[in-house]
This record gives sequence, C-alpha cells and structure tokens, in this order.
Amino acid sequence: MGAKSARKGAAGERELAAILREHGYPVERGGSLSFGEVPDLTGLPGVHIECKRRETTEIWKWMAQAEADAQRFQDGAPAVFFRRSRSPWCVVMKLEDWLNLYQAAETGENRK
Repeated sequence: MGAKSARKGAAGERELAAILREHGYPVERGGSLSFGEVPDLTGLPGVHIECKRRETTEIWKWMAQAEADAQRFQDGAPAVFFRRSRSPWCVVMKLEDWLNLYQAAETGENRK
C-alpha cells in the first residue's frame, strides 16, 4: 500500500470513528501502525468493523477480510463500512448477522 493510500485509509477510519462517537458509541481507531494486529476500529458492541475508503469497491474481498478478522478477534459480526469521495458511508453485512442485530435491538437485548 502506498503512502497516499495509507493516509486516505487512516483519514477514513478517523472520519467513521468520529461519526460513530457522535451517535454515542465509544469507537476508537486501532492505530495506523497496527498492520492487522488490532481491528481497524473498536467499540461498536457486537460488530467487527472493517473500514474502507476507496474509489472502487471490492465488496467480496473486503467481506472475506472482515469475516477472517472477526473470527480472529472474536469481536462481533463482520461488517464492512465503506465510502468513496463525495458519497455517503455504506455498510455491508451478511443478512443473518444483520437480522440478529435487528432482532436484538427490537427486544432490547445487549448482544456481543
């Protein structure tokens, strides 16, 4: 990964973390020097966040990375948060995981 790409990725992580904090979640960055040793972002209960700030999408590749990392870190359902320039943030999850989160929210359960 080039320096420009790394800076853009780190900026995306900071941006997403700030948005999630605005909504009351204590989300923190793993750090730019972690290189996979810690998750991109932590603090969203029950969700493993894979953050991507790219102009082109590689959803299946990113989801495979999120699944592997969620298994490795045991920090929740894999989810890919992504956006390109001048576009809103989007989230991709497996339907089963999304249904579990949605049903937990409806019943007031706190799942991890």
